[in-house]
Amino acid sequence: MTANDRGRTTDPAERERRRRLAEIFGDVLPETTSDDRPDRTTAGDDERWYRENRPPHHDAR
Repeated sequence: MTANDRGRTTDPAERERRRRLAEIFGDVLPETTSDDRPDRTTAGDDERWYRENRPPHHDAR
């Protein structure tokens, strides 16, 4: 089995085996994890999400 620089297999038999497993069991484990990918959020994104999703009954009036 050979792998490219991202760890994905280039062997057709291995790709087929993984495809069949994914067809039966779904994508159990992603090929990359969040710590392998660049961050997509900025410092203000968490605060903005919180304000957009804050329930109305949390407003103190």
